[in-house]
Amino acid sequence: MAIQILRDLRGLRVLVVHPPDNERIRLVEHLRRIGCMAETQWPVPESWSDACDIMLLAIEHDVRAEIQRLLKSSDGLRPTLIAIVGYEDPTTLQLVLEAGAVAVIERPIRPFGLLTNLTIARSLWLEKREADKRMRKLERKLSGLQRIQKAKSILMAGQGLSEADAYESIRRQAMSKRLSMDDMAAAIIHANELLQYRAKDV
Repeated sequence: MAIQILRDLRGLRVLVVHPPDNERIRLVEHLRRIGCMAETQWPVPESWSDACDIMLLAIEHDVRAEIQRLLKSSDGLRPTLIAIVGYEDPTTLQLVLEAGAVAVIERPIRPFGLLTNLTIARSLWLEKREADKRMRKLERKLSGLQRIQKAKSILMAGQGLSEADAYESIRRQAMSKRLSMDDMAAAIIHANELLQYRAKDV
């Protein structure tokens, strides 16, 4: 995986959010030598950009409010975030942690270590994304199992079926209607809720 990440660095879209100065110029030049497609922006954008894979964000005290606005702008897929810091004071470190940066580059920025930071940050970000995907998949599976269990309980109570027979009933209905077991269970639960609601109105 590490070798693939190194290969993928060439062509990655990097957005450098940094005040316009000589340090930014040198950083962009080095990123382009590595093979990244580097663009610059300042001031801090109002929202995350889906036009970049990696964002290098300068943590500046005088734009703290703008950085916090960026962090709250969306819960969608964010790019790999690398913080650029000039100080190691508590306020700066707190903002780095709030930002969810997966790597930190210290000022003055030097070419040495930049490739390492990019590689490690991208690797951690990809691992987290895969872990989040697995977590969401497990959560969906667990929710489905809970719905099937609830639907079984409804059939057992309403029709006097055993647990095995209730499960088989859900399975047969799902097959005949060409639905998943989860969707069939959800339909049974919904139908039961409607019946209960109507019974209260009678």
